[in-house]
Amino acid sequence: MKGRCVIVTGVPGVGKTTVVNGALKLLDGEGISYKTLNFGTYMFEIAQKEGIAKDRDEMRRLQKDIQKKLQKHAAQAMAKEEGNVLIDTHASVKTPNGYLAGLPEWVLRELMPDTIVLVETNEDQILIRRLTDETRTRDLEGSYSIGEHQQFNRAIAAAYSMMTGCTIKYITNADLLLEKAVEDMAAVLR
Repeated sequence: MKGRCVIVTGVPGVGKTTVVNGALKLLDGEGISYKTLNFGTYMFEIAQKEGIAKDRDEMRRLQKDIQKKLQKHAAQAMAKEEGNVLIDTHASVKTPNGYLAGLPEWVLRELMPDTIVLVETNEDQILIRRLTDETRTRDLEGSYSIGEHQQFNRAIAAAYSMMTGCTIKYITNADLLLEKAVEDMAAVLR
């Protein structure tokens, strides 16, 4: 991979893709471009080809060894991309058996990110966003559980930084403050 590699993470419903798209639109006017890759899409396409999963929401219920294999294959494919790359993914995945690292050692070794961004906000805002998003089938969980997941993501991001030497940036995507989050993301990507 040549160019910068920035990984953007956040719990489901935090709005990381919305923030990324807004930042990329700003940067496009400045002549700065990134190829946006979605880690889950890479994994899902491999799972579909192998007949393992029918939809993306089914992916987090797969057995750990299957998820590991899919992660490794996705990272290898992404590492071949040229230029500035922005990877939209999750720092961790909440499974029925506990949290699964979204960027385990074998993924980080392939990608070697320059920066990992954690998009966060108040857990009550995330819960409301999840409940009103009719495009996805999400597991039901309360605000406390969402907050716990965000705290776990912060802890595991520190471990990712220790393994790769990358920087970690927190961006808040609060309701009614999307423009601030977009500007903060653009600043990271410049």
